[in-house]
Amino acid sequence: MVGSVAGGLASHSLALLSDAGHMLADAGALALALVAQRVAARPRTSNLTYGSRRAETLAAFVNAIVLCITAIWVIVEAVERWKDPPEIQGRWMLAVAVGGLVVNLVAARILSADGHGHNANVRAALAHVLADAAGSVAAIAAAACVLFLGWRRADPLISVALALLILWSAWRLITRTADVLMEGAPVGLMVADLERTIRETPGVAELHDLHAWTISDGFDVVTVHVVLDGSRHGTEVAQHVSDRIKAEHSILHVTVQPEPPKLRASVHPVSALRPRNRR
Repeated sequence: MVGSVAGGLASHSLALLSDAGHMLADAGALALALVAQRVAARPRTSNLTYGSRRAETLAAFVNAIVLCITAIWVIVEAVERWKDPPEIQGRWMLAVAVGGLVVNLVAARILSADGHGHNANVRAALAHVLADAAGSVAAIAAAACVLFLGWRRADPLISVALALLILWSAWRLITRTADVLMEGAPVGLMVADLERTIRETPGVAELHDLHAWTISDGFDVVTVHVVLDGSRHGTEVAQHVSDRIKAEHSILHVTVQPEPPKLRASVHPVSALRPRNRR
């Protein structure tokens, strides 16, 4: 980041300065990701019965918003540079951009190594680093245009293209994490299929209050009330429903509340009622 700031100021390159601003945002985002991961590992308490697992999702959501703000800043600055392109030192710009690309590729390799990248928080951090790598590639392309073609407007033009790419990635991350925070159905789960699985379980007559949501990556939850048909014991039916959901939908955290069969009122015609003897 410091190298990009120094190189951007020395070469008057917006691509390098925007990349430096992006990395500054990433530094804060990665620090937030690290803190969130530590918080998420804390055991549950009497107040936080699920623990702090949502901290990772919340951090990923904040990271995505930071990406959007950074991209908008780059676009605004690029418009000003397009109107009045400054003199750019292509050699400085190219050298710093190549160095930045190498550093970001090393960081991306570390984050995508085995044992990492399996939750939204780490994926958000990886998205930041890959976006930085894309920024370095864009800066290299802009430097080549300035150095070999003398086209100074390539710098703001490529910066806008990079900003649009960042916005697209950030929007995808926002929609995914917002769905978790709003307790939407787990990704890949069709609620209609889940309902069918429960209804087809022997002993189930009806169901209601079916809920399926995600606490954090890898922690999907289902709760449901099932009305028994009277052919089997409630405990047996609840266990069978839970087992089928785990087997067919790969959801391990299932709570089933069995309820007794509904009482059916007996209706008799008035003509069938015998009058009471009066004396």
